[in-house]
Amino acid sequence: MKRWIALVLLLVLLTGCTQSNSYLPGASTPGSNGPGQSQHPDKKELRLPCNLESSFHPYTATDLSNRTLLSLVYQGLFTVDADYRVSPMLCDGYQMSEDMRVWKFRIADATFSDGHALTAFDVAASLKASQEGGFYAGRLQHIKTIEAIDGQWVEITLNIPMNNLPLLLDIPIIKESQLKEAVPLGTGPYILEDTETGKRLRRQPGWWCDAPLGITAAVIPLDHGVSQQELWDLYKFSGTSMVCTDAYVDFRGDYELWESENGLFLYLSCNLDSPVFSKKEVRSALTHAIDRDSLVKKHYRGFAHATTLPASPSFPYYSQTLAEKYGFAPEKFAQAVENQALAGTAITLLVNRDDPLRLRVAQDIAAMLTNAGLVVTIPEKSGEDYRNALQWGQFDLVLGQTKLSPNMDLTAFFAEDGALNFGRLTDVAANAMCREALADKGNYQTLHRQVMEDGRLCPILVRSDAIYGRRGLFSSLTPSRDRIFYYSIGKTMEEIRIAE
Repeated sequence: MKRWIALVLLLVLLTGCTQSNSYLPGASTPGSNGPGQSQHPDKKELRLPCNLESSFHPYTATDLSNRTLLSLVYQGLFTVDADYRVSPMLCDGYQMSEDMRVWKFRIADATFSDGHALTAFDVAASLKASQEGGFYAGRLQHIKTIEAIDGQWVEITLNIPMNNLPLLLDIPIIKESQLKEAVPLGTGPYILEDTETGKRLRRQPGWWCDAPLGITAAVIPLDHGVSQQELWDLYKFSGTSMVCTDAYVDFRGDYELWESENGLFLYLSCNLDSPVFSKKEVRSALTHAIDRDSLVKKHYRGFAHATTLPASPSFPYYSQTLAEKYGFAPEKFAQAVENQALAGTAITLLVNRDDPLRLRVAQDIAAMLTNAGLVVTIPEKSGEDYRNALQWGQFDLVLGQTKLSPNMDLTAFFAEDGALNFGRLTDVAANAMCREALADKGNYQTLHRQVMEDGRLCPILVRSDAIYGRRGLFSSLTPSRDRIFYYSIGKTMEEIRIAE
């Protein structure tokens, strides 16, 4: 659906070179040049970028280049494709209690890259470590306990019923004894290692599952780059095979281009103490004021998805029919402002000015609201000043951004103590429906209708990463969220479910 979205830009090549389509990934050899050392780069050799100044640990790494490598080194209990469909990976059997609060997972007969067997103790320790903060912080907020029953089974107890817990368990599993290591071992097809010429990925010949990965290189040299300009220079001049960025770049050259949703959710949040948005008629009509498609096209060059409902449009339970009811119709918002005699009323749209892209989006939204009769001010707030204004509700609207969990859990917005509950968003009905949706997927549409009718939260878009790759090197690339090198082992959830 969102995979391979563009081919060649019909532009003159900067380098004057063309790519052969005869390459099969696997040309790298242990004698390949290290980072930045190639005098005559072979663009048929598979080379990937990395940031040596940033973390490579799967729970703390934030650099996009480094995270791209992680799906080649680590695996989770499950894997999730671009359409949020779950399939087994390190789990070969599971049970769910009748009340959906206790889940048991049987660990597959897998091994780490050093040959040691994977155990339930490794899995339990890994999941607990991922709860402590970092990249997966907040994802497992509804988990009470994680325990290894024995060497083969892990039991997870929840504080609410949840029928889609495996959707959250694509978290990389690492060795229990290496939780604090800078680069712990994983069970994936490659190992990250240092050599005299720099870092590289080395293929594990005895990889436990031998899944159809689509990449067979014995060695993948890694080229160091920090800034986006450095990465492009590596791509153009040093033979680096791929560049990933969180925004489209008008790059001139011969390449293939893919999209990978990253889960970043852009939204407007109302302050219920606002003289404008305390009125339900006005805030529930706010959704009609926002031209989401124009924002996606202008600011994200298509590398985002307009979303009218509070979920990714790729999520299986996103209703396009329901979404159409709350789409762009500016006259409806203007009418609501007029009905409440609010024309000419001044409002504050808060945005973090440390984020230039989000500021530009906020300026366009301000123009949309101005067209409806409001007078919009965007204050000079950044850093600590922005956080204080957010905490103390010094706004009428805030343009926020957060990373949605893969199960589109919204409790952080509407629970009384929710981490994203700014502007008194507490909504008992919506919070209850959040929990009901997690327990029964059929309730997502009811939840989304409740959120949109109340209007405290106004969804705008979900962002994506852009993946630029040399033509012919990645013919089978099917990137998914947080897993550019997505693959599965061919099993289904139905095949591994064990009746109680």
